[in-house]
Amino acid sequence: MDLTTADVLYKQLFEAVQLGGLFPDSKTFVDCIPKESPSEIVYQYYEQSKKEDFDLKAFVDKYFIIPNRNDSDFISNLLDEPEDHIEKLWAVLERSADKEIEGDSLIALPYSYIVPGGRFSEIYYWDSYFTILGLAINGRRHQIERILDNFVYLVDQVGHIPNGNRTYFISRSQPPFFAQMIKLFADGDDPFVFRKYHDSLKREYKFWMGGERLVNVFGIKVNRYFDSKDAPREESYKEDVKLALESGRKKDKIYMHIRAACESGWDFSSRWFEDGLTLESINTLNIIPVDLNCLMYGMEELLLEMTEESAELEALNDQMDQRLEFLELAWNPEKGIYEDFDLKKETRTQISSLATMFPLFFKMVPQEKADLVADFVRTHFLKPGGLLTTINNTGQQWDAPNGWAPLQWIAVKALDNYGHKDLARIIATRWTDLNDKVFKETGKFVEKYNVEDIGLTAGGGEYPVQDGFGWTNGVYLAMKEYLKQTDDSAYFKS
Repeated sequence: MDLTTADVLYKQLFEAVQLGGLFPDSKTFVDCIPKESPSEIVYQYYEQSKKEDFDLKAFVDKYFIIPNRNDSDFISNLLDEPEDHIEKLWAVLERSADKEIEGDSLIALPYSYIVPGGRFSEIYYWDSYFTILGLAINGRRHQIERILDNFVYLVDQVGHIPNGNRTYFISRSQPPFFAQMIKLFADGDDPFVFRKYHDSLKREYKFWMGGERLVNVFGIKVNRYFDSKDAPREESYKEDVKLALESGRKKDKIYMHIRAACESGWDFSSRWFEDGLTLESINTLNIIPVDLNCLMYGMEELLLEMTEESAELEALNDQMDQRLEFLELAWNPEKGIYEDFDLKKETRTQISSLATMFPLFFKMVPQEKADLVADFVRTHFLKPGGLLTTINNTGQQWDAPNGWAPLQWIAVKALDNYGHKDLARIIATRWTDLNDKVFKETGKFVEKYNVEDIGLTAGGGEYPVQDGFGWTNGVYLAMKEYLKQTDDSAYFKS
């Protein structure tokens, strides 16, 4: 398996295409499938680009298959119930096992999988957990198992679960939800499932606990997001080069901050900005994220269930205690929420975000603190369409006024864990109502929603709003099931 990225394979051709703006979306070229070997294409480019009448677009069209982002003939039926629409859509979002093609950025997977939709035509790590929620509701256990088995394959081939199955994603991961996927598939405590995935989960844990993803804060070992490459992202090359120039900062450093933010899944958000406002001040490597360390706690919790070796049990328990110590540093007593911690400033970032829900999702905190978090969220985050991601409006897609399916689900389950079922139901109801409204108007479930003004579409980001959409579909079905199973009277408190 060749994991060489397009910038290395195609050299000057890659730079000419990406900086020349040949495609509106920088991801397009790195997803092209070569018709000849990369070495032959590079040679032909070297020879043909010398000619006065050389046409770069014609050259790319000749030597590459350009991905068609709208290649599905699926047409939504607006008379369908949303649940029926989603059930039909699984087949549209499913991709068969891949065939390896020389020079293709796609890492061929041995089993079928579900993609988010739109420009995202590969599997994504943390998306898959929320997609799986819906597959479980629809009784599609075989598809869940195939997704998990693909992640096992990636761990075997790459050493960890990358951001997605593309060569340009290898240097980073995404929020580590593998343990939660295993728990969901095990449906409680299935020893066969635990045995099957134990070794892969241990390797995934080792990846996160090694190298520069693990740092020390006042003697506490905690995790941060990190990417080892110090170059522009291949799939956003032009955008990163431009940002580095405009920032006036050292290019290699800003590229690493950008890439680390992409590993977080929150690309981009004021969470990662030193000034809390502008992308030019991005500071991700210095931020210790609340959500990541809670996810690591969840991984350690499952590994504890899976292992019987005493030294390993002791090490896991010790590390979990350190995560709880970190939450004491992350606690803002004035607001009553958890905030990320800035390594450089040795204090909390003062950015209010839905990352504060993760300690409650993993049941890591006492009731009195959970109550304060619930009060703050009700007062500051709750809007007509659900919950804001942060309360800062910066123009970035992971800030106000946008809401995202995965964080709505984390919040609903987090609040439910601590008895705030009325607020959980209000959030679930408002979110699914907004999903229903947009579906009835457009026939689509989309990647993100404007929860402040439900008459407007969501904005921000490096690309247009995408439809499909794997994790929105999954969370919608899970929310509907949650609402069926909880007390209807709570709805009227909204």
